[in-house]
Amino acid sequence: MAESWHTLSREDRAEALELAAAQTGRAPHLLEKDVWVVWVLSAIDQSPLANKLTFKGGTSLSKAYKIIDRFSEDIDLTCDIREIAPDLLRHGNPIPETASHAKKISDHVRARLPMWIEREVMPMLREALERDGLQSSLTLAGLERNKLLFNYSPIKRGMGYTAASVQLEFGGRATGEPHQRHAVTCDMAAALPEIAFPSAQPLVMAAERTFWEKATAAHVYCRQGRLRGDRYSRHWYDLAAMAESGHAQAAISDQALARDVALHKSMFFAEKDAAHQPIDYHAAVGGRIQIVPEGGALAALEKDYAAMLEDGLLSTHQPRFDDIMASCAHLQNLINR
Repeated sequence: MAESWHTLSREDRAEALELAAAQTGRAPHLLEKDVWVVWVLSAIDQSPLANKLTFKGGTSLSKAYKIIDRFSEDIDLTCDIREIAPDLLRHGNPIPETASHAKKISDHVRARLPMWIEREVMPMLREALERDGLQSSLTLAGLERNKLLFNYSPIKRGMGYTAASVQLEFGGRATGEPHQRHAVTCDMAAALPEIAFPSAQPLVMAAERTFWEKATAAHVYCRQGRLRGDRYSRHWYDLAAMAESGHAQAAISDQALARDVALHKSMFFAEKDAAHQPIDYHAAVGGRIQIVPEGGALAALEKDYAAMLEDGLLSTHQPRFDDIMASCAHLQNLINR
């Protein structure tokens, strides 16, 4: 019977990480973090929250759909709005009818979500840690306290771009649909079959919706011309990878889904461009999207991409930045046709 990863000595885990790194091409500190990412998903999957949280974002593209080779280190989760704010929905409709209604829901979700995380998520993770004989600290973070930092004591360290913590970021203004269950395993499980690693089968947002979420986020960045923190270039890498896998083309063909994302973002994530004019999401998905930035915004994105490469987040597939932008330019043209 295979021995559990977490029961191995620290020395044996260090040796195993080096062996798996040689076989997979992925840095040891990233393989280690990946185990914790999957462990967290496994803890959720085995809890009463399994049907209330939808796994989404870049990590879902990596772990569930195998679309991207990029190591995606954080866990984006949508808590069904019908769980957080059922009393504020009109006839159970998750989309508000007016901008003022959307603001009321957003205000209440911002107030309720941190309390829900403290009441539901943190006790569940502490119980799972105790059950498996593990140690970690859990800390609420973020301006809206909608992020939970799962800190662990690392065996391996990288260049500093990747922290020794798993960040769980929660949203509560959507249903997470369309979604379905997908199997999730650790990156080094296949390389070390004699060791039992965590696994999970969480609810995962459809890759096509993730495409539109990322494409509209890229559009906002292009219109504003500024980065919101580091690690932002991952969105463009992901868009290019989804073009290569065919998921982007499937998403572009699904105009009903594109309109759903535009409506949702118009209500809950209204933004203004660099000239302080409202960003029109409906126009963007309807043929006026901008995915490729220009000038200083493009240079900032390229610098962030270089930092991501330096810390080994791209192991076997390391396209040039210019090639990623060329792929995104092609996507931009496809959408706008």
